[in-house]
Amino acid sequence: MAVTYEEIISDLKKRIFKPVYFLAGEEPYYIDLITEFIEDKVLPEAEKSFNQVILYGEDTTVPAIIDASRKFPMMSSHQVVIVKEAQTLKKIEDLIFYLEKPLQSTILVINYKYRTIDKRMKFYKALESQAVYFESSRLRDYQVPAWIERYLMAQGIKTDPSASALLTEFLGTDLHKIANELNKLVITLPAGKPVITTTLIEKNIGISKDYNNFELQKAVGERNILKANMIVHYFANNPKDNPITLSIASLFSYFSKLLTYHYLTDKSRNSVAAALKVNPYFVKDYETSASKYNVARTVHIISLLRTYDMKSKGYGDFSSEPGDLLKELVFKIMHL
Repeated sequence: MAVTYEEIISDLKKRIFKPVYFLAGEEPYYIDLITEFIEDKVLPEAEKSFNQVILYGEDTTVPAIIDASRKFPMMSSHQVVIVKEAQTLKKIEDLIFYLEKPLQSTILVINYKYRTIDKRMKFYKALESQAVYFESSRLRDYQVPAWIERYLMAQGIKTDPSASALLTEFLGTDLHKIANELNKLVITLPAGKPVITTTLIEKNIGISKDYNNFELQKAVGERNILKANMIVHYFANNPKDNPITLSIASLFSYFSKLLTYHYLTDKSRNSVAAALKVNPYFVKDYETSASKYNVARTVHIISLLRTYDMKSKGYGDFSSEPGDLLKELVFKIMHL
């Protein structure tokens, strides 16, 4: 049966155990959380030395896993067998022989990160019917700000939309990394002020709240020439921390969404937010940009961005410095 992370953890907390948990997918964050919960919480500390076995895919075999899983617990209702890094295990589909009749007193956890099982295989069908099958997909960029807000909200902490967008731009989609940085921020929160702001981020993580790709796209979108030039000059002087490829990708994403905005028939706030996959807070930015860049200009800008993306990678321009290319690009965008 395929289930969610929340459902699995809820059952585990109620001590409702299943004989097999197969945890797969490109995003390791939830796979590791479930594995760690079972490893740490299911058995009392005194029982772990007798009834908990940790195996690693590269150092074990399917027959060894089946043998370990078919043993009965010693003076306990359950034993736990955890296979970490199972994506390196050879002939994993042979586990189907154990799935046909798993031992109810064993909790077998297969930690199969960064990959999924081919859903056309008989093995997948067996997992779906006989095990708890959990598949963790990597988040898209546009999904991360909402994830950050939910993560903090669960701890009673609010976050400014601009702060979650800034963290997404700097940290990407790696949930382990994001959670670690958020936990650091939570520790630094002033007493009685449970709000994550861009100022707090700048102070404690080292991300500039004024000079980043999020602020660049906002300045360009508003045709704020002075602010855009200040950011571009900062990027040119700090090229290692601000690679041009990321700046172009950020602007390309922004103007692609702006083009979509132009063709929307329903331009109500919530409808736009859903269509562009952005927080409703940022809809006003697209409304402003649409008044500055009509459809023809937007299309031309997207074409420019493609051209300069190629130039930044050495195609058709072998002499310009990345900072000079970005200055030239931003100038052309705002002076169309």
